[in-house]
Amino acid sequence: MNQLGAAVRAWRSRTEPAVVGLPANAPRRVAGLRRGELAMLAGISVEYVVRIEQGRAPTPSAQVCAALARALRLSDEEQAHLMRLAGHAADPSRVPRLIPESLQRIMDQLSGSPLAVHDATWALLAWNPLYAAVFGDPSALAADDRHVLIRQFELGSLGRARQTPAERAEFEKSLVADLRATTSRYPNDPTLTALVARLRRVPRFHELWASPSVADHHSAAKVVEHPDVGDIPLESNVLATQGSNLRLVVYTPRAGTDARGKLDLLAAIGIQQMNEI
Repeated sequence: MNQLGAAVRAWRSRTEPAVVGLPANAPRRVAGLRRGELAMLAGISVEYVVRIEQGRAPTPSAQVCAALARALRLSDEEQAHLMRLAGHAADPSRVPRLIPESLQRIMDQLSGSPLAVHDATWALLAWNPLYAAVFGDPSALAADDRHVLIRQFELGSLGRARQTPAERAEFEKSLVADLRATTSRYPNDPTLTALVARLRRVPRFHELWASPSVADHHSAAKVVEHPDVGDIPLESNVLATQGSNLRLVVYTPRAGTDARGKLDLLAAIGIQQMNEI
């Protein structure tokens, strides 16, 4: 077991199931979370958790580390320590992907709304249970399918989300202008450079990239086609964090629609399912 594996094992052992929303009355031979529970909370496989704890895994990605930190409720200092152990030392030239504890606390208080956290390139880093209930569980998706820009331009689909042609055009223009601002903030980030090069092979992105527009993306309108409750008309509003440029996207019901009732129903279904585990 290496330092990273030992640290993850120790944090898992100290984490009380009730703290992360799991039933606390199940018989347990040892304290803390089971490996399967940590894997479920972090959106990775049990086998990968075992390999990390035994020191047999390749260096976990920053995204996996962030998911582990979120699942284990690590403090900001502990998250930074986890990143360093995994070889992701803080670098001001790189796009930040570490979700601070303070932002996690805000997410916990907004459980009545679907919300997600993206980095400055629009890679999805974290989400709450209601987001998964509304849009589908991102933990089942490959990394590319969790990236808004890749899904929008290269894959041509935002999953359950539907937009009018005018809404889609405005959404794409806003995302590209936002990404251009990110390239000036992090000009030496190789992941960002590779993303832009990849997307420029898509005609629509290439066309918009030729425009000099630079602006932060603030909001968008979309309708979620949900398989159980039908259409859910939503507005998304983006809150950017200072320093890290993480984007907290909060989805709220459109005025004059029945979206609020449908969100409440999905939240209640989610709670019921959790209680049955």
